[in-house]
Amino acid sequence: MAAPASDDESKDVDAFLSSCAASGEAAYAAAEAVLERLQARASRAAARRLLGAVRRRFDAGQEHRFLTFHFRDVVVDPHIRGFQQSTKLTMMEIPSIFTPEDWSFAFYEGLNQHQDSTSRDKTYGELGCGNGWISIALAEKLSPLKVYGLDINPRAIKIAWINLYLNAIDDNGLPVYDREGKTLLDRVEFHESDLLSYCIDNKIELDCIVGCIPQILNPNPEAMSKIMTENSSEKFLYSLRNYCALQGFFEDQFGLGLIARAVEEGIAVIKPMGIMIFNIGGRPGQGVCERLFLRRGFHISKLWQTKIMQAADTDISALVEIEQNSPHQFEFFMDLVGDQSVSARTAQAYMKSGGCVSHALSVYGCQLHKPIQVKKLFEILKDGFNEISSSLDLSFDNDLVAAEKMAFLVYLASFLKENKSNPCEPPFGCLNFRNLVADFMKSYYNIPLTSDNVAVFPSRAVAIEISLRLFSPALAIVDEHLTRHLPKQWLTSSAIEGRADCNHAKDTVIAIAAPHQSDLLIELIRKLKPQVVVTGLAKFEAITSAALVNILSATRDVGSRLFVDISEHLELSSPPNSNGVLKYFAENTLPSHAVILCGLVKDQVYSDLEVGFAISEDETVYKALSQTIELLEGHTSVISQQYYSCLFRELLALQIDNRHAQRERQPAEVIPQKMIGFSNSAMSTLKEAEFFVPESKESSIIHMDLDRSFLPVPSVVNTSIFESFVRQNITDSETDVHFGIKKLVKCCYGGFPGDRYADRLDGFGMEIIYGSTCVALFNKLVLCCVQEQGTFFFPLGTNGHYVSAAKFMNANISTIPTNSDSGFKIEPMALNEALIEEENWAWVYISGPTINPSGFLYSDKEIRDLLSICAMHGARVVIDTSFSGLEFQTDRWAWRNLERFSYNVCLDPPFTAFMLGELSLGLTAIGLDFGFLSFNDLSVVEHNLANLSQPHSTLKYTFRKLLGLKNKRDQHFSNLIMEQKETLKNRANHLAKVSLL
Repeated sequence: MAAPASDDESKDVDAFLSSCAASGEAAYAAAEAVLERLQARASRAAARRLLGAVRRRFDAGQEHRFLTFHFRDVVVDPHIRGFQQSTKLTMMEIPSIFTPEDWSFAFYEGLNQHQDSTSRDKTYGELGCGNGWISIALAEKLSPLKVYGLDINPRAIKIAWINLYLNAIDDNGLPVYDREGKTLLDRVEFHESDLLSYCIDNKIELDCIVGCIPQILNPNPEAMSKIMTENSSEKFLYSLRNYCALQGFFEDQFGLGLIARAVEEGIAVIKPMGIMIFNIGGRPGQGVCERLFLRRGFHISKLWQTKIMQAADTDISALVEIEQNSPHQFEFFMDLVGDQSVSARTAQAYMKSGGCVSHALSVYGCQLHKPIQVKKLFEILKDGFNEISSSLDLSFDNDLVAAEKMAFLVYLASFLKENKSNPCEPPFGCLNFRNLVADFMKSYYNIPLTSDNVAVFPSRAVAIEISLRLFSPALAIVDEHLTRHLPKQWLTSSAIEGRADCNHAKDTVIAIAAPHQSDLLIELIRKLKPQVVVTGLAKFEAITSAALVNILSATRDVGSRLFVDISEHLELSSPPNSNGVLKYFAENTLPSHAVILCGLVKDQVYSDLEVGFAISEDETVYKALSQTIELLEGHTSVISQQYYSCLFRELLALQIDNRHAQRERQPAEVIPQKMIGFSNSAMSTLKEAEFFVPESKESSIIHMDLDRSFLPVPSVVNTSIFESFVRQNITDSETDVHFGIKKLVKCCYGGFPGDRYADRLDGFGMEIIYGSTCVALFNKLVLCCVQEQGTFFFPLGTNGHYVSAAKFMNANISTIPTNSDSGFKIEPMALNEALIEEENWAWVYISGPTINPSGFLYSDKEIRDLLSICAMHGARVVIDTSFSGLEFQTDRWAWRNLERFSYNVCLDPPFTAFMLGELSLGLTAIGLDFGFLSFNDLSVVEHNLANLSQPHSTLKYTFRKLLGLKNKRDQHFSNLIMEQKETLKNRANHLAKVSLL
C-alpha cells in the first residue's frame, strides 16, 4: 500500500496538473519531463511516487481528468478476459496515441492461444505497440529474455516507457521483482521504429514477432474497375487469388499493405524457427487474408477468431462498387451471431435500414516453410528485384515442390545478379551444366565421365530426331513410346529397305515402332537388321542390367547403332533409384556403337521445362552429335540448363564423397566394320562447316557475332526472367507473344509482304509460329523445301551456317552470284537468271534489311524488286531479319512499307513469303534466344513442325513483357536499346579500323 502523499509531493502533483491543464501539448511536455526523471536512476523513485500520487488523487472521474488535464490512467486487466495474469496493468493515455480497444484485446486473446513453454529464452518484438500494454503484458506473463516494443509514433514510445515504469516500480518507488529476480525494466524496451527498422538496423534477431497493425480499408474503385475490365477478357478474374502480378496492389487496396510490409521485414529478422502473430480484420475475405502469408512462404494457423462490430458511420460504398465490377465478394456478418457471411452490398443496405453488421477478426500464427531459402530469397529481392515482390508466390501444396522451387529461385536470382552479361556458351551445352551431369554420374553411379562425353539438346525428342538425321538409316527401329514426335513421313513410308548398303545414297530415314519389351525388340532386331535402334526399357527390366546386355549383344551382332533412353528411370533425388543401365556402364566402358539418351522430364515445378542430353564415350560420335546440334538447333536455352544445374548441384552437395576406389571398367568391345556411319550429306557438311570452337588456340575462325554475348543485360530483362519463374498460375494469355510480334513486324517493316490485312492491328493475314532459335525454324523450312523436291537459292557469300544446315539435310542447293563490292546484295538480274533456269520449286533466301555478313542495307525499292521477281517465278521467299550485330546501324533504313508490295493474287503457284526473326537482340535480351517465323500460307509448313523446340513458358512471359515495353515505346526501355545500338556501332567501327591494318 502506498504511503500518503507529503506536502512536497502534493505541491509536485499540483504543479504537474497545472502544466497539463494548459493544453494537450503541455500535458505531453509534462509527461516528457517526468519520463526524463524516471530514466535517471537518482530521480526515478521520486518520479514514480509522483505518478502514484497523481493516480490516487483521481481514483474516480477519469473522463473528467482526460478533458481537463489531457491524460488519464486506465487499468488493463487481462485476467478478466480469461487468462491467468498475476497483476493488473496501469497505463497512462494521451489523446495522440491509440488506446486499448476491442481489436487489441482480441489480439491479446489470440496471443494467449500460442503456447510456448520455452518463452524464457525468447526475444519478442511487437509492432505498433502504442502505449505498450501488450508488450508489458507479454513480459509479465511469459518472462521472456527481451520484448522490443516498436512504434513509428514517437509520443507513443515515450508514453509506453512511462507505462513500463508505472508497472515495473510500485507507487512507493520500489522495483517489482519477478521469480527470477528481474523487473520489467530488464525485459522490455521501447523504440521509435518504422515497423521493424530498429531491429534490422541493429541486427536484432527475434523469436516471435507480434503485431496488431491498423488496417485502413480505403480502396480505389476506379483503379480496381479499370484493372478488372482490362483483364476480364483474359480470364484473369477467376478469383482474387489469381491476381498474381497485382497482388501487392490488392493488398494495399484492402488495407493489408502495411501488414504485408511488416511480414516481409519480419522475414529478415525472424529466427528460422520463429513465429509471427498478426491480427487481421476479415472484411476482404479469409482467402485474401491468408494468401498474404501463404504467398510469402509461410505455414499459417488460425489461433483465434471472433467478430467485432462495424462502426455505424463507416462508408463501405467503395467496397460495394468493387463487388459490382469484379467477382470478388467482401465478408460481413449480420450482428455478432451466425457464420453465414453477406456481401458489402447486402451489409450496406442492412446498415442503412438501422441494422448492425460485424466482421471477422482473426489472429494468425505464421512460420516460414523453408526458412533458409525464403530468408535468402527476400534478401535478394530487396537488392535488385524489389519491384517484383507483388508477383511472388511461394505457396505450395507439396513440400518437395516447395524445396525444389525455392532453391532454384535463390540460385537463379544469384545467377542473374552475378552475370552482368550472358556468358558465351557452346551450342552443345553450357560447360558448367555438362560438368554437373558428369559429376552426378561419377558421384552417384561411379561412371567416370567428363564434360566432353555430354552433349546437350533442347529435349529428348530433338535428341532422337537429330541422332537419326546424323546417320539417316535406311531402317530404324524406335521404341513405340518414343515415336510420337518423329516426322510423320518417317513412320508412314511403305518402302522398308534392306541392309545391302549401309551408307545409302538417299540419306532418308524410315522408322518403325517397336514394342517396349526387350525380348520382342531383340527378335525384331535380329529379323529386320536395322541400322539404328532407339529404345527405352520397361520399368521392371531397368532394375538390372540383363535386358541391356542382351540388347547390346543383338545390336552388335547385326551392326546396329544403339540409342538407349533412360529418361523414365533417372531420378533426380537422393538417393536415386536403382538403374540397371547406369550400373552396367559403371563396370563397362560404353561401346562405340551405343549412346545414352536422357530427357529431364520429371520436373514437378515447371512441367514443360525440359533439357535433354546424350552421353557417348566415342570421340567421333560425340563430336558429330555436338556439331549437328549447332547446325540444326543452335543453342539450348541457358535458363533451362541453369534450372537443372541447380538440381544437380543440390544433389551433389548431399552426396558424401565416395570412399571406395573407382572400379576398373571393362574395355569396350571391338565393333564390326559393317556398322553404319554418318550419312553422306552429314559427313561432307561436318567436314567443311565452321563450328563453335571455344578458346581453341588452333582455330583461325573468328565468330563475328560473339560480341553480342558481352553486352550488358539490363535489369528490366533480368527482372522479367525472374518474375516469370517466381509467378504461379500464369495464364496462357500472359505467355502469348503473337500479338506483340505482329505489332513489332508492322512497326519495323510496315507489315508483311503482300499482307492484304496489314491495316488491321490484329494482323489476321499473317501467321506466326515461334521456336527456341531461328536456326531451328529455318531448318523446318529446309525440310519443306526437301519434301517439295525444291531448290534452295542462297546469295553467294551470305550466311554460311544456313547453307551448311541445308546441305546437311540433303537439300538441293543453288547459288545466286553476288559481288563483295556491293556487300553481297542480290541483284535483280542475277536473281531472274537463276530462277529462269530452275525447273524445281524455288526457295530464295534473302538476308535483310541488313545483309549477312557485310552489314549493307537493302532499300525499300531493292527489296520490292526482288520480291516481284520471286512472285513472277512462283518462288517461295525467306526473308531473314535475324542477322545479329550490325543491324543496329539502321540510320539509313527506309524499309517501312513492305506490306504494300503487290503481286498478282491469281499466280499459280501462289506467292508465298516467310519472314524469319530473332527477338532477343532487339529487346536487349542477348543470350535468351527466341526466334519467330511469320508467313502467309500455313499449309506449306504445318506438316513439318514436329519436334520444333519451343521457348519455355517463362521465356514467353519474359518476351511478352519486353515486347510490350518496346511496342509502347517506353522511354526507359527505348534508351536501353539506343545504348546497346551505340555500343555495337562503336565496336563495329573499331573492328573495321582494325581489319584495315
